[in-house]
Amino acid sequence: MDILYFVFAAATGIAAALASIAIWAPRPTRVRVAAVVITTLFIPVVYVQLVEMLSKPKPMSFEWYQRATKKAVLLGVSLHEKESIYLWLRPAGATEPRYYVVPWNVALAEKLQNAVRQAVRGNSTVVLEDPFSRRSLEEWGNLSVDIVPPPMLPMKKPPPLPPRIFNPRGEDI
Repeated sequence: MDILYFVFAAATGIAAALASIAIWAPRPTRVRVAAVVITTLFIPVVYVQLVEMLSKPKPMSFEWYQRATKKAVLLGVSLHEKESIYLWLRPAGATEPRYYVVPWNVALAEKLQNAVRQAVRGNSTVVLEDPFSRRSLEEWGNLSVDIVPPPMLPMKKPPPLPPRIFNPRGEDI
């Protein structure tokens, strides 16, 4: 979401630069007024489009900023047969999840479905190894899917003294 502000500011700056060039160019007045009106209409359209893109899944091949990420936790998967596979991932080191789409691949769909079932049974986490590397459509079935069991809790130390048991008929209270 943070990058949205920078992209919008860059688009607004570019539109303003183009409008200023159009205004100072030796053109008829109506052309210069049209340039300012088009710029004024362009800015809200860019904002609406950027906000709308936030809810759409990004093709996994378009991931550039997280390309070097070696692991990502699979938070959810939605399979649409013969169309696409939608993944909700949290890349390693990121705090917020990301929404991706990959082309339909039967091997990948079966692998993800089996991994999610096993993870639910074992109260585990599904981790994808190197999910953003460039792959051809046939190679998506070779995606490395690991099931990570939950961490073991530390053992509790036994109490140092034997427990005291209250005897209602005894003299000690």
